[in-house]
Amino acid sequence: MNTIIPNLSKKLQNTIQEEIDYKTKPIGALGVLETIALQIGLIQDTSTPTLSKPTIMVFAGDHGIAKTNKVSPYPQEVTQQMVLNFLNGGAAINVFCKQNSINLKIIDAGVNADFESNSELINAKIAKGTADYSLKKAISLQECELAFTKGKKLVRKIYSEGCNIVGFGEMGIGNTSSASLLMSYFTNTPIEQCVGRGTGVNDEGLKTKINTLKEVYDFHKNSLNTPIDALISFGGFEIVMMCGAMLEAASLKMTILIDGFIVTSALLAANALNSNILDYCIFCHTSGEQGHTKMLNYLNATPLINLGLRLGEGTGCAVAFPIIKSSVNFLNEMATFKSANVSEA
Repeated sequence: MNTIIPNLSKKLQNTIQEEIDYKTKPIGALGVLETIALQIGLIQDTSTPTLSKPTIMVFAGDHGIAKTNKVSPYPQEVTQQMVLNFLNGGAAINVFCKQNSINLKIIDAGVNADFESNSELINAKIAKGTADYSLKKAISLQECELAFTKGKKLVRKIYSEGCNIVGFGEMGIGNTSSASLLMSYFTNTPIEQCVGRGTGVNDEGLKTKINTLKEVYDFHKNSLNTPIDALISFGGFEIVMMCGAMLEAASLKMTILIDGFIVTSALLAANALNSNILDYCIFCHTSGEQGHTKMLNYLNATPLINLGLRLGEGTGCAVAFPIIKSSVNFLNEMATFKSANVSEA
């Protein structure tokens, strides 16, 4: 599960920055767009970066804890139903990907259901959901390794097809609970400051969710010695698969788009395994889930937008993509003072 991620080359930093500064505008006038343009230029090691075959990968998986009815008001069957909704084109992520010409990949990482053969569904199922981590570890070491391997393989495939920018999304009833536990471990934050309402639990439900996850963390805490231990204890198959996929994307020098709370929990694990990954990440938005801002602060990350989104599915990536596209377009297409015969200050 070790992944080699190259240090971001800075040899073209001054060249790219000069290109940005000499555009027909005051220095810094395009704000964050300039920051993104420089980052993508450094990732691609060019002053003329391109966004090729943008893709969002949505990983779906079920969680054994959901069957206890202590962490979500929705039944586990909703995961399967939402996957079918993705395949039928009816979800928010379908709408936004279509609107912004983004390829969408739906992956069954571990849904507790059998799907009919469908060319739009990638079957990477490890098992029909994880174990209930209030009773035992969520997954085995072997399952963790397999999820990593499958995540990496999926990214290598889209890379081989010409993709150089990939966003991550997820679907899984109960996965905000896994994300909260992972956040608590990786950021050393008390559980009650990590847990949010997820799919919309009421005040009493939130109290039950917090108490349940406190008990889960205490149950596992003596066996948490490495990032892999945390993934085995708390991770969903979709979270572990995303972690492996992110690491592979960075190793291939792809630009990585980070969505909300659950996706960022996968990144926390990936960062703990190889911190070079952060140089390749663009943080698309701030989730309405209360722990997400703390995650972003821990990673010293500045998100592009804050629209109060808390849907998951990669929707934050899809909505933010036009901003990212604008950053590359101005770098490639905007005139310089010299080419436009405009006097500089």
